[in-house]
Parts: sequence; structure tokens; C-alpha cells
Amino acid sequence: MRTIYKSLRALTTLFIVLAFGINLSAIAGGHSEAKPQAKPDIVDTAIAAGSFTTLVKAVQKAELVEALKGDGPLTVFAPNDAAFAKFWPGTLDNLMLPENQAKLQELLLYHVVSGKIMSTDLDGVTQAETLHGGFLKVVAGEGVTVNYANVVAADIEASNGVIHVIDSVLIPTPKGQMASR
Repeated sequence: MRTIYKSLRALTTLFIVLAFGINLSAIAGGHSEAKPQAKPDIVDTAIAAGSFTTLVKAVQKAELVEALKGDGPLTVFAPNDAAFAKFWPGTLDNLMLPENQAKLQELLLYHVVSGKIMSTDLDGVTQAETLHGGFLKVVAGEGVTVNYANVVAADIEASNGVIHVIDSVLIPTPKGQMASR
């Protein structure tokens, strides 16, 4: 009888523990806290967003993945898929050809600035030197524009920098010059 009573008591305790969702490892003195996940880098953040498939494909073709996964910090003015859809027809396909890799790299590096520039860091008209060597004209006021492309989402943080989503593909200016209109 005593054995049945102990078994019923153990079973009742188990049901209570399960019913209240008590973590058995915590009762036993163990710790099972989830470790915080590290923020993904710029490339992984772009992949996870799902709206930069064309940009990610271009970065891969240009062999710039490792550069954008580096320590940084970097600021990327990232054209989304809709921006690439507005790009001159056939131009991107042409740039993706192996013989045009250097031109594709120039185009993509024109969208990247060294340092982490948050939207709150911008005021008025600013110029930012790109990794391509040209300069972007950044205007902050009612909204933010970069060489007349609208920033449609800002301050997407990554472990090695920040992404600002733009609605147009930026065309590189000659090195050392800023865009004008």
C-alpha cells in the first residue's frame, strides 16, 4: 500500500509540475535560460528581409559578400527589389555577366559608406563618401533622400552596420564628385 501511495504522490507531483509549466531543470538547480542571439550582419539581414533578393544576387555575383560581412561598421543604402525593377531594362543582367564584374562592383560599392550613419545623425544636406570613391548627396528634412532616391525604411541595424532601404538604384558619379541634378 505504501508503494502505491508513493507512486501516486510522485505522479501527482509530476502532473502539477507539468500543469504549471515549471521547468524541471530549474527545480534540479540547472539553468536553461536562452542565450541572446547575436545580430546578423548586413548580408544576413538583407537575406532575412526577403525584399532584397536582387541586391543579394548582385552582391554574390560581384563577389562582395565577404566585404559586407566584415567588421565594419558600414552604412548601406540598399535598393529593394522594387527599385531594381525600375532600373534600366537589361542593364542589371548585363552587369551580372562575368566580364562586367568590375562595373557591378563599382555600382554596388557606390551604395556603401564607411561608418554607421543612423537617420538621427543626418541634418540638412550632407555628403558621404562611398566605398566606390564618389560622393552621395544626402538631404534630411521631411524625409531623407540619397541622390534623389527616397529612403523608404531607415535604421535597420546589423552587427556590422546599418541598412537604409531606398526606392531607386544609385548611379555612380565620377570618383571624387557628388551627384547633381
